Amino acid sequence: MADTLRRLTSTSSFGALQEKLESWHREYHIISCDQNLDRCCELIEMTSKIQGQLFTILNLTAAEDRHYAAEDTLRTRLLPWLSSCSLMARSSGSNDTSLQLMQESMEKDRRIRELSASRDNDMQQLCSTRLQLESTRAELDDTQEELDETKRKSARTLLATEDEMVQMKAELVAALEQVEVSKRKLEAFDESQEQIRLLRNEVSSLSAENTVLQDRLEERPGLQPRPGRSSSPPRTSAQLTAPSRRARLVSRFCELYGAERLEAQKVLRRHIADLEMVQKIIFIAVVESFNRAKRAYRQLKARWRKTLSPSHSGPESLEDATRDFLVHNMHLYDVQSSMKDVLDAMSVDPWVTFLPEVDFFFINSLIREACKAAFAMQMLEPPLDLAPATDRELFDDRKYRRSYDSERAAPRVMYHVWPALVEGDAVVVKGEAVTRQGAAWSRSPSRSSSPTRSRSLSPTRTLAFNSRRSLSPERLTSSLLTASYL
Repeated sequence: MADTLRRLTSTSSFGALQEKLESWHREYHIISCDQNLDRCCELIEMTSKIQGQLFTILNLTAAEDRHYAAEDTLRTRLLPWLSSCSLMARSSGSNDTSLQLMQESMEKDRRIRELSASRDNDMQQLCSTRLQLESTRAELDDTQEELDETKRKSARTLLATEDEMVQMKAELVAALEQVEVSKRKLEAFDESQEQIRLLRNEVSSLSAENTVLQDRLEERPGLQPRPGRSSSPPRTSAQLTAPSRRARLVSRFCELYGAERLEAQKVLRRHIADLEMVQKIIFIAVVESFNRAKRAYRQLKARWRKTLSPSHSGPESLEDATRDFLVHNMHLYDVQSSMKDVLDAMSVDPWVTFLPEVDFFFINSLIREACKAAFAMQMLEPPLDLAPATDRELFDDRKYRRSYDSERAAPRVMYHVWPALVEGDAVVVKGEAVTRQGAAWSRSPSRSSSPTRSRSLSPTRTLAFNSRRSLSPERLTSSLLTASYL
């Protein structure tokens, strides 16, 4: 009996029965009617099993009573209860089988609760996922609407942008045409200003000469020429303005050295690190500009001498008449053709053709101004020209001055920086050269490993007039005018 009671207490049957009752009470209004009936039948089965075990214990306990003292208790308490309700039949199985069935029932009930809880969680997750899905679908619909709206706006913007681009291209073409027209007008204006300046200089020179001649005639009236008689042929306007034109061209040559040369050197140094090569390119450009301008002058002079020959009647010679015509018609000189010839000549020069990164268009301004100055110098009598120069020649301080980075003791020229301007055999403007030791036996011009700046000397200190003494442009012009008048 004690063993049976111990097994009954170890199975916690009453606790399981209480838990099932509480669970049923909580879920009574949630689950269906069939489920409520199942729960009730399950509780009845558990109760009957417990009652069967209790009746077994009751029998065993009554059997142990040898004095029949338990009969009063059975008669007063058990029999009235049995008379009021039907007595549940004892379980057909053994006590062990009943306990095993109760444990299996409890295990199934636990699994059922776990599955129910898992299903509830799954349902909640499913509901949450459904809500998220609906929210995502709504956001997707909103995004699709925004995308469609953006596409429509982009299409409208693209159409507007294309129209603006077409309009801007048309405006750009019109602006470029306007710029070209403005450039042509500016070039024509510059040429007109240059012609005006030349004419003003000629007028000033003629006025000055006229004043001097008037003064001389007033001081020496016996030398006044008689009408209809002349001891010498009259001088042309080109001859009368030659001193002023010569002084102006010499000054212009100094300006080329001090302004255009430095600007061209600055532009080339952006692309070439070797200063020596930059200075050689500039020197070659100036020399080629003079050569092409002289050839163009000879061709133009021969053509116009042939044109003026049939109508020439004196009193000046045909040569003077041709020169005078060209002085007053400088615009006939095709400077662009000379510039093209200079660029072509430089492109095949052995010292610079191996520089593919150099575009000589960068120094067009220097070439153009050098060609103009050289062409105008050919109309002087005698003309101004550049002194011949060759590398490794003996340094002549009458024609050149050394650059600041030269070696003073070196007797030979390594390379030339700027040519010398001469009039016949007389040096008018000194050039600049670089002298280095070893120039006599070096096979090719050396290159400087680090860029150096060539010192820019004052152009007014580079003048020389038939002597070793340098004259400033003002003193040179004054001397020329005085010599021409006397």
